[in-house]
Amino acid sequence: MDSLQTASTSGAQKLDALQTVDPEIYAAIHAETERQQEGLELIPSENYVSAAVLNAMGSVLTNKYSEGYPGKRYYGGNELVDQVERIARERAKALFGAEHANMQPYSGSPANHAVYYGLLEPGDTVMGLALPDGGHLTHGWKVNFSGRYYNAVQYGANPETGVIDMDQVAELAREHKPRMIIAGLTAYPRQLDFNRFAEIAEEVGAYLLADIAHISGLVATGLHPDPVPIADAVTMTTHKLLRGPRGALILSKKAHAKAIDRGVFPALQGGPHNHTTAATAVALHEAARPDFKSYCQQVITNAKTLAEGLQSRGLSIVTGGTDNHMLLVDLTATGVTGKQAQVALDQANLTLNANMVPGDQRSAFDPSGVRLGTPAITTRGLKEAEMHLLANWIADVVEHIDDEATLERVRGEVADLCQQYPLWY
Repeated sequence: MDSLQTASTSGAQKLDALQTVDPEIYAAIHAETERQQEGLELIPSENYVSAAVLNAMGSVLTNKYSEGYPGKRYYGGNELVDQVERIARERAKALFGAEHANMQPYSGSPANHAVYYGLLEPGDTVMGLALPDGGHLTHGWKVNFSGRYYNAVQYGANPETGVIDMDQVAELAREHKPRMIIAGLTAYPRQLDFNRFAEIAEEVGAYLLADIAHISGLVATGLHPDPVPIADAVTMTTHKLLRGPRGALILSKKAHAKAIDRGVFPALQGGPHNHTTAATAVALHEAARPDFKSYCQQVITNAKTLAEGLQSRGLSIVTGGTDNHMLLVDLTATGVTGKQAQVALDQANLTLNANMVPGDQRSAFDPSGVRLGTPAITTRGLKEAEMHLLANWIADVVEHIDDEATLERVRGEVADLCQQYPLWY
């Protein structure tokens, strides 16, 4: 069993004061705890934090204002906050082999925004992976700041294979001469060729931003190609594979450190969330242990096994499989939409999200596919045998989408499995 599952402090004890002061919020948190205990989280951007990370998040550090950076604050009384942030920064640099780290972004989108602000001017051309093909909103999608305040050019995935066409990336870069190229993913199940991205960026004189929000743990453990030595900036969230609090951090070359730091503060943010910084430091400490690499390897093994199981039941896996922690299922041939599948599976206590697939003709509100991943269920302790159960449950629900008896059966079987792998809160 994973070392994160050794906590013995009762979550109920920690919430005694909340129950007394605000029973309504207490009840909602208690119900959410039960939901997480009784269901399986398959959304690839979700995970479970350790009790130690929760302790740091709920600490008195939330009380302190500390605008600025360690050694240069605009408020007094920050000596210990400085210590915490320095520890977090050094741990991030050590884990990823980075020259500089900024621990203050509130989440992944502000982290990307800070890099844009620090390295670019409004109207500069940027290139990123299109949202329907697995990119993120902040990679230049039209409804986001990155598509509104910058001249965004989108590269894509081959609609037949689902794989990024690097020749197209090179052609678009030569044509549009972007100031920055973004290599990142939010719904792409294959490895990113960071070396090729770097070559293209160098050829056209562009900065390279690597967004590794989803694959940070894989990069840290050497299970995915590493962009840190070659990218100008690397952004990531801390709550996915890193199993930390909801937050983000930025790694960069020393040459860009001042510009990006200024992009975070004072350009886009005020006081950092010190309790989140402390919790991130704890998560980074945990990620530096040998068992974290074993965990990440099991995440990949589980994802591959789950993909194979779904394929054996006749479901179409985008790109034919996965190299990382996530997979996309194209449901077009089943006649079931992504939203229908999401709703039905949620009723069966299997949580995932509807998602567009390359070449999707449906809208983002009710797309043709679903996205699922294995970080949370692997943290919980599930392995290959359970992936086969999951594949069959998912296929059963999709094949019998309107059958209440099937949903009830699967929900019961999921609950039975969850009892064998209890959470530790």
